[in-house]
Parts: sequence; C-alpha cells; structure tokens
Amino acid sequence: MASPVSPSPIARLVIGLIYLYRWFISPLIGPRCRFTPTCSRYAIEALKAHGFVKGCWLSGKRLLKCHPLNDGGFDPVPPVQKQDRDK
Repeated sequence: MASPVSPSPIARLVIGLIYLYRWFISPLIGPRCRFTPTCSRYAIEALKAHGFVKGCWLSGKRLLKCHPLNDGGFDPVPPVQKQDRDK
C-alpha cells in the first residue's frame, strides 16, 4: 500500500497521465486486465508507495505479465522496504 510520503513531482505527473488513460482511453477499449488490482491501479499504487524509479520498474514488469498466456489473478504491489523509497 501507499506510504505516507508524498510522491515526487515526476511520479505525480505519471500518475496524472495514468488517470487520463483511465478516463479517456480505457472506456474505448473496454476492460482487458487479467489482474486484481488492474494494471493502471497497480501502477498508481506502485508510484505512490515506491517512488518514480521503482514504481515504473514494478509497473513495467506488471505490464509485461499482462497477456493472454498468463492466467492473471491477485497481484498486489509489494510492501515498501525502508531502503526502497527513492526521494
């Protein structure tokens, strides 16, 4: 889950872009994510919890797993380790 630390400005920008995707593009293509939480929700949670660098890394790994050959399922954002958080 998200830590109480505020995301960096670049992480907030990426989160904003994800929200734009969720509001304008996702309704046009319909629900396709095989995971819970959805890939966009996962990316937002990862960016808020882990910061820009690790959040983008985790989100990218998740997107690479989201394909028809993967069964999907419950895949939460990993918990924050004290040394993980980039400032």
